[in-house]
Amino acid sequence: MPVRVAVVGAGYFAWFHHDAWTRLPDADLVGLCDRDGEKAAETAKAFSVARHFENAEALLETLEPDLLDIVVPPEEHSFLIGLAAQYGVDTICQKPFCGSLQAAERATKTARDSGIMLAVHENFRFQPWYREIRRQLEAGVIGAPYQVSFRLRPGDGQGPDAYLARQPYFQNMPRFLIHETGIHFIDTFRYLMGEVESVFADLKRLNPAIAGEDCGIVQFRFRSGANGLFDGNRLADHAAENRRLTMGELWLDGSEGTLRLDGDGNLFLRRHGGNEETCVNYNLPETGFGGDCVLAMQQHVISHLNEGTDLETDAEGYLINLRIEEAIYASAEAGRRVDIGEISWQTP
Repeated sequence: MPVRVAVVGAGYFAWFHHDAWTRLPDADLVGLCDRDGEKAAETAKAFSVARHFENAEALLETLEPDLLDIVVPPEEHSFLIGLAAQYGVDTICQKPFCGSLQAAERATKTARDSGIMLAVHENFRFQPWYREIRRQLEAGVIGAPYQVSFRLRPGDGQGPDAYLARQPYFQNMPRFLIHETGIHFIDTFRYLMGEVESVFADLKRLNPAIAGEDCGIVQFRFRSGANGLFDGNRLADHAAENRRLTMGELWLDGSEGTLRLDGDGNLFLRRHGGNEETCVNYNLPETGFGGDCVLAMQQHVISHLNEGTDLETDAEGYLINLRIEEAIYASAEAGRRVDIGEISWQTP
């Protein structure tokens, strides 16, 4: 039987979630909800969803779904996770997860105590180029990894109208580059390179129209001894037909060669000592967001529920990403390297 899914949220990014659920044969999107009733009705009609609500509790009470997908701003996450726990409904929650490390820890404890599954919708690690890079690493193609670097250059952060067309709340976030966007690469770096030992960060704001930082450099030191560099600038762009596909470019160096990702999702391998790059062929879907990573993440959760496969983005494990985020902001404020162990757990 398909997993009966209900979604809370009908905003810009929620549409990618609704679209993916309707394309998954093992899922049945039975209802959705949004405080804006007109938006909820419009979204339900667009995706042929039978029921829509303005109230999440009414949705859970009426439909009794197997899985709740939360796709709303962070300030609503804790309440909705608590509601799902009350009704015993497994849950996926969008990032930034609960808005803070402390709130995320409390929500994770609520889910654990109630016995429900709580996953974070961290989809970048499911982008097909990162899955292929992971396969290349596991096959030893570039030997021992030395370092990874990513240049974030979406080019959407200039001027007084920055972000207003898609996600206007970006302008008011007191923490932005790392909290909203860089968190994806914290998780992706862990996925590719293993656990992070310490960070050093230099963050700043370039666009006076926004509240938070939109430019910065973060240097990662991994437990393996390898290094990482996140070089983020939301005002500058990069060469790509769709600058939101990869949102930038990546290099991963190892003892036997280098892997390079360009802005069009092309992946190249250059052997150590050589000058020629060869293209690494892999399946790159053209549908959905970011190589259809939303669908891939949701399918991953469905497989976990139906087949008991390991869950990569469980909330307990995801808290490590938030500790790294806190360490980055602490480093930027103090002007020094911060060990991840300095960021303590807060949940009683």
